[in-house]
Amino acid sequence: MTAQPVTAQPVQAIHVQGLEKSYKKLRALRGVDFDVARGSIFALLGSNGAGKTTVVKILSTLLKADAGTATVNGFDVAAQPADVRESISLTGQFAAVDEILTGRENLVLVARLRHLKEAGQIAADLLARFQLTDAAGRRVSTYSGGMRRRLDIAMSLIGNAPVIFLDEPTTGLDPQSRVEVWNSVRQLAGQGSTVLLTTQNLDEAEQLADRVAILHQGRIIANGTLAELKQLFPPAKVSYVEKQPSLEDIFLAITGTDRTDSADGTDS
Repeated sequence: MTAQPVTAQPVQAIHVQGLEKSYKKLRALRGVDFDVARGSIFALLGSNGAGKTTVVKILSTLLKADAGTATVNGFDVAAQPADVRESISLTGQFAAVDEILTGRENLVLVARLRHLKEAGQIAADLLARFQLTDAAGRRVSTYSGGMRRRLDIAMSLIGNAPVIFLDEPTTGLDPQSRVEVWNSVRQLAGQGSTVLLTTQNLDEAEQLADRVAILHQGRIIANGTLAELKQLFPPAKVSYVEKQPSLEDIFLAITGTDRTDSADGTDS
């Protein structure tokens, strides 16, 4: 009996070409093109109103494009929306957690709503993965901002979606909480997930992304690795440079937090 050929997954987890979207007279997207390699972190960097959230909404089938094509995990977002939704998880700009429930109860609830077996074990695994086991039995109302965000991301992963959209995941967080979320995002990519991250934070894009696309007034004006983007601007010639610490460096040093640490995040 002849073996059937196995259809290989596309190299690109996300493919976007010529994407356009208008809201009445406002042209939010004006022909957006980019690709996201499978298993990578891709940052869509831009200011408020650049079109970042519009791109995410189209790719997650929450909004229809006026023109252009897009595929996620090999599925066309317009023609195969159900398959796309099965392939993704989406975390918005604000944590969608129930503060009355404990961390464990939030995760178990989502697992049961998705009709998954062994909801308790799924919750336990995610709590461990996001360093929340010690706080699992506490109400989420007692969590710090970073802990809530990590729990929110953990909730969005129930079902093991291969493609993850994080729309400005560190909005409103203090530096320590932001580092906690960054560590969680690195873990996701390290375990094989593809992450599309939207952000206004240049440091966030620099810290996390394998590739960065700069979205400005509805268009991608630059796209590449950090090294490739730096080549667009030759270094300035100076005879002596004394590096001053940033305010974030000072804050993290004083509070005893390192960028690679995973603090318990409890508020006082």
